Amino acid sequence: MACVRFIVTGRVQGVFFRASTRDFALQLGLAGYAKNLADGGVEVVASGDREALTALFAWLHHGPPAARVASVRREVMPDQVLRGFTTG
Repeated sequence: MACVRFIVTGRVQGVFFRASTRDFALQLGLAGYAKNLADGGVEVVASGDREALTALFAWLHHGPPAARVASVRREVMPDQVLRGFTTG
């Protein structure tokens, strides 16, 4: 499965960003995780269908209503199979 790592910056902690990301990713059939970073950003790693990953990338640019996304970096990772979607 295709796998991508996203780093999202802006006002993305304390606004249900990780939980909303998990919910949207699961709707898309993706697996992976979303976790807070020490610098205030959020790291999202997701694997699955390339079209679903593209849809997640687009969604991450705005996130849930209370979020204020400044940037989203995308890094293609080696293909891998992940199970479930966690927020750690």
